Amino acid sequence: MGVVLLLSGPPGVGKTTVIQKMCEQLAGWRLAGFTTAELRQEGQRVGFVGKGFSGQKRLIAHLDHRGPQRVGRYGVFVDAIDALASELAPAPGVQLYVVDEIGGMECLSRELVRAVHRVLDGGVPLVATVAMRGSGLVTHVKEHPGARLFEVTPANRDQLPAELTVALQAAAAHR
Repeated sequence: MGVVLLLSGPPGVGKTTVIQKMCEQLAGWRLAGFTTAELRQEGQRVGFVGKGFSGQKRLIAHLDHRGPQRVGRYGVFVDAIDALASELAPAPGVQLYVVDEIGGMECLSRELVRAVHRVLDGGVPLVATVAMRGSGLVTHVKEHPGARLFEVTPANRDQLPAELTVALQAAAAHR
């Protein structure tokens, strides 16, 4: 059973920043997966871009996208999330999978849901940000036997990258 470290908290609290700093601290590890960044125009959030560790970059949601799949005010590019799911494909030597984020938009992608299930069953550690509320994959990930849930707050977000890194290094030492 693999280690599953989950970060949750309200939008804008710093979950992605925690993931990015943790990845920096794990320099030399073979990482797979993706992070998500806000797309901003004139200081306003207008969408989200997924960035894979392989270098792939995809627009996953935008205010102006009028497609049938929507989460809140955002139109979701499910095909782009499907493409990012390929970042979670089994690969030799991967030491950590990173998924930022498992939430409403990402759960619209059957490919991503399948890929996360594969990662959970595979034994390689997973660090993911996860929606505070949700069903389906969100609940499944939180209920995984190896899961530890960390609520990111302004008070703990600066020390969380080091805490996650120590937990992952300890797990790697016991493999």
